[in-house]
Amino acid sequence: MKSKHSRNDAGFTLVELLIVMSVILILMVMAIPAMQKTIIRANETSAISSLRNLTSEEGEYASQYPQHGFACSLAALGGKAGSGAPTPEAAQLINEDLAAGSKSGYTFTVTGCTKTTINNVDQYNSYTINAVPNSVGHTGNRGFCTDENAQIRYDPKGGTNCTELLQ
Repeated sequence: MKSKHSRNDAGFTLVELLIVMSVILILMVMAIPAMQKTIIRANETSAISSLRNLTSEEGEYASQYPQHGFACSLAALGGKAGSGAPTPEAAQLINEDLAAGSKSGYTFTVTGCTKTTINNVDQYNSYTINAVPNSVGHTGNRGFCTDENAQIRYDPKGGTNCTELLQ
């Protein structure tokens, strides 16, 4: 007597596999925006933390090099640790990634420095540090700014027009 094999013994059908793949695809499409929001929030939190760190290190720089006042560049706050003694041009106060001006999807710059010249030496008495997203909507939504007063403000459009005080 011949035994008959039913189609159910063969495993999954093509239709069943397509349904499972469709469900997985729908779940992925729903998860990607939530993941993007989490990444943006993490990058913004990192930018705020970096601005607080930079403000603190600007104060440290001004106390170590009072004849120069504040640093008017990230490179002056940076410098490779262990490459020699710290100098006003490379104080070795911040990490190399931040000294290069880029960290966690944000670009950092020091602008708006005002100076007075005493005995042919420029002494900077104010600064503004900006942090703007590399790609608004993808790496961050807001731009952030701080100055020698240590208040962090933000631009909801991602630029440097920081009018809103960060709470």
